[in-house]
Amino acid sequence: MNREKRKILFVCPSFSSFIQNDLNTLNRHFEVRVVHYRGKKGLLKFLIEILKGILWADLTFSWFADVHALAAVLFSKIFRRRSIVIVGGYEVAEVPEIKYGGMLSITKTFIVKFVLKHADEVLAVSEFSKEEILKCASPRRIDLIYNSIRSDIFKPMGKKKDIVITVSAGNTWDRAQLKGLDIFVKTAVFLPEVTFMVVGIGDRIIEELIKIANPNVDFIGPLPQDGLISHYQKAKVYCQLSMYESFGMTLAEAMACGCIPVTTDTGALPEVAGDTGFYVPYGNPEATAEAIKEALKSDKGNEGRARIDRMFLMERREKELIQIIKDV
Repeated sequence: MNREKRKILFVCPSFSSFIQNDLNTLNRHFEVRVVHYRGKKGLLKFLIEILKGILWADLTFSWFADVHALAAVLFSKIFRRRSIVIVGGYEVAEVPEIKYGGMLSITKTFIVKFVLKHADEVLAVSEFSKEEILKCASPRRIDLIYNSIRSDIFKPMGKKKDIVITVSAGNTWDRAQLKGLDIFVKTAVFLPEVTFMVVGIGDRIIEELIKIANPNVDFIGPLPQDGLISHYQKAKVYCQLSMYESFGMTLAEAMACGCIPVTTDTGALPEVAGDTGFYVPYGNPEATAEAIKEALKSDKGNEGRARIDRMFLMERREKELIQIIKDV
């Protein structure tokens, strides 16, 4: 594809796979410069880079409505540039039980509301996230574009085994509760003949979870993408037992690899799993065990894969993102 003349300043705090995917997409269509926000210690350097970038760019594109997006939106407003901000979910969340969400902080609340109010375009990653955004502010314009999956990479391969897997990053107990990892481990007690796997977490959480774990629970730390995909491909059931989810990337990845989803009925998880999954209330190990039993007996893996192909492909997100940028 030929690049267009539009110049985009891409502003982000990290290069997670979904952020990198969007960056790659924009690079295929526009001239793009990247400003990486590395935290408060590098704030002055970041602000100088933002200022230079905005003087060059036609539009700023920020992932997450945080400090870096505040700078991008404010300078865009001053220098009459357009601005787009994608809300990840944490920014507009308010879950005091586990101290999760930007809305629990007065400072964060001010930042998020300013960004949402003054950005020319706010993008939500799910209908649930869109509703959460609208509870906090009334953006000038808001649209929904679902996150996407590389189905050519995340795909079924080989024979499935009676393995139940969950995947989460992080190394704090609050994070473990957010993702329902403690519930997952407690569920294994009711199905001692089934192998449970917790993948991706740090040593601190593993140490805590081992204290309540049955022998049929395996703990695996962070893995490269190839290693993670290999585990998805072997497991028959994927559990996402979260208290709060604005989308559920690992759920979508697992479904793309043919896993049958067992999820809580909260947040955006039903949007991702649709009628291909089994639903349980948050915090109920016994109900979760019963759902896993049903999932292990079912053959819904192909349905989950088909749903990903139908709703969450990279090509669909690319088309929608490009159209939004042109409109803005």
